Amino acid sequence: MPGTVCHGAACSKLTAALLQVYVPMIRIFWQFLLLAAFAPIAIAAEPGTVTTRPLPDLPRPISNNAVAAIASGAGVTLFSFLGLESGKRWSDTSSAAFALGPEASAWVELPAVPGSEGRLAASAVAVADRVYIFGGYTVAEDGSEKSTPYVHAYDPDQRTYIAREPMPVPVDDSLAVAYGERLIYLVSGWHDHGNVNLVQLYDTVADSWSQATPYPGAPVFGHAGGIVGTTLIVCDGVAIHISATERRRYQSSAECYRGEIDPQDPRRIDWYRLASHPGVARYRMAAAGTSSDGGWVIFAGGSDNPYNYNGTGYDGRPANPVRTIFGYSLALRQWRELGQLDQATMDHRALVVAGTKFVLIGGMRENQQVSASALSFGLALP
Repeated sequence: MPGTVCHGAACSKLTAALLQVYVPMIRIFWQFLLLAAFAPIAIAAEPGTVTTRPLPDLPRPISNNAVAAIASGAGVTLFSFLGLESGKRWSDTSSAAFALGPEASAWVELPAVPGSEGRLAASAVAVADRVYIFGGYTVAEDGSEKSTPYVHAYDPDQRTYIAREPMPVPVDDSLAVAYGERLIYLVSGWHDHGNVNLVQLYDTVADSWSQATPYPGAPVFGHAGGIVGTTLIVCDGVAIHISATERRRYQSSAECYRGEIDPQDPRRIDWYRLASHPGVARYRMAAAGTSSDGGWVIFAGGSDNPYNYNGTGYDGRPANPVRTIFGYSLALRQWRELGQLDQATMDHRALVVAGTKFVLIGGMRENQQVSASALSFGLALP
């Protein structure tokens, strides 16, 4: 029936009836749109368990050890330097060094890292077939700790250490990453009595130091991160909280930053604050960058309770390791939860990239037990 027309009271009643039907529908429609617009976006599918594959055990348990890898035509050789042995006392700081060659069935003990004392929280980075070992701290019988300036280049072919120019500002528990097969950045870290915001830049060819753009966040130690191309991702660690009414406190820092290196002047880094990663802040995670799938920086393990070198928290409570793996996608500019390790782990200096796999070397497991394990795992990156 075309063109039905209503008039007067009848039309008013019809209009009222239609409004009673359609206005709620319109209201529901707009509510749906608003919820869709502002609802949190899930950043990952339901994460599953990431199964680790055991590699040969280290000759003895070691934690807080500097780790690195060198790739060659024969495969990847893994390295561990310095660290803390299983007694977890001041006298258990170690100068030991180990290597696991491609397809090897056992680790080989290397000459000890030079120095009269063992060291904790050193950093190691491989550049051009050498491993560069930076700093760390010593522990005296009275419990006093000292940041060291030492830099050594380990030559695997000669099985020798070459002393290099010491750090201008000695740091430990710093983040070390290599750039451009020549340069190494040391980001923030602890220096004797407090954290520094310095980004110290070492030139492996010139054997010289310069200062890059400082780290913009709260200075931290025990932080983690990685580099892909010209992009640095740095997260977490421990900052110092100081007030006039109480003793200084060691406090987890839930800050993440992205740094863009200027290829024309590598001393210049443009820093940007990132959204926080999934979960709470972590201390001494294992992390590394990989160019796979558009570039990722992967973070694994760590503890949500900052602790002294023996695994006891600064708050007096034992620290516990976690199993979480997450990553930052440079292509997506998003954090993603990537799963759960099949065992919890903490007290790492870095995550080693070995081809398409990631490797955890040593560290602490449940109940702050120092581990001799070396664990390899793969990830299906989104």
